[in-house]
Amino acid sequence: MSDGRLRRAICRAGKLLVRRGLVHGTTGNISVRTAWGYLLTPTGSALDRLDPHELSELSPGGEHIGGAPPTKEFRLHRAMYEVRPAANAIVHTHSTHTVAVSLLGDVDVNDMLPPLTPYYIMRVGRCAVSPYRIPGDAVLADDVAQRASTYHVIMLAHHGPVVAGPSLDDALTTLEELEETARVYLLVRGKGYATLDASAVETLRARFPAPAP
Repeated sequence: MSDGRLRRAICRAGKLLVRRGLVHGTTGNISVRTAWGYLLTPTGSALDRLDPHELSELSPGGEHIGGAPPTKEFRLHRAMYEVRPAANAIVHTHSTHTVAVSLLGDVDVNDMLPPLTPYYIMRVGRCAVSPYRIPGDAVLADDVAQRASTYHVIMLAHHGPVVAGPSLDDALTTLEELEETARVYLLVRGKGYATLDASAVETLRARFPAPAP
């Protein structure tokens, strides 16, 4: 995809995230891998008002080489790209229901949500939980790097999900499925809900494997 098309795709994605209620104010950030490095949303930007010409440009080594200053989470994005060379896009939001689940005391840090629907297994697979760190902190990027070889979806506790995908559309679809499953879980939690049985989960995982790192 050309540079111009990538820039327009990021701007469209930002508007979609706002329209779906997955970000608010100036929260959340988006990046894509390019032939020359990375394009990212600028720091402090409202995702529904992005200017394609002002998107931040980083070199493969993480140097700011053009556009507005990048999101403070740029280390997190780069850490995930380095561990997942097949990833071409990353989306990070503060989506409400997913954050709410991360606050519960009995969350499984190896898979935050139970297998409630086939589409959670097909699109998300598993969602690891990374412990709380100060947003933008280098330690946060290190935590993500430790999990990213196994997980393409990582929940930053008290903060928000990070989703890597082979394309921006894939990352967005996965993020939306994660948030919808979190919403369903909060609706049924404590009400004797049923999960998919183990054989159904294994069949889905075999037929719809997670994206390659």
